[in-house]
Amino acid sequence: MKKIEAIIKPFKLDDVKDALNDIGITGMTVTDVKGYGRQKGHKEIYRGAEYEVDFIPKTKIGIIIEADQVEEAVEAIIKGAKTGKIGDGKIFILPVEQVIRVRTGEKDHDAI
Repeated sequence: MKKIEAIIKPFKLDDVKDALNDIGITGMTVTDVKGYGRQKGHKEIYRGAEYEVDFIPKTKIGIIIEADQVEEAVEAIIKGAKTGKIGDGKIFILPVEQVIRVRTGEKDHDAI
C-alpha cells in the first residue's frame, strides 16, 4: 500500500477530486495548509502599505491506495491540478505498513 500526499492550489481541489473519482478513488483527506517553494511568497498592498506574504495558501490531499494504483492516481492528480504556472504543487509517495479501520478492526486492503 502507498500513501499519496499532494499539495495543490486550493481552487483545483474539485478538478483533482473529479479526476480521482473517474478512476475509482473516492476516499481522501483534505487539509488547508500554507507553505512556499520556489515562488517564495509574494507581495501584497493593504491600505497603501506593502507586505511580504511568505506563506501561500495550499490544499493538501492524502489518499491511501494499493501500490498498483499509484501511477494512475498520480496521472489523475496531475491532470486535475496542473495549470502550467509556478506553484502548481508537489506529489509525495510514501510506503504504508498497515491500515486499520477503527470501527470494524479490518486491516490493510479490507480497511481501505
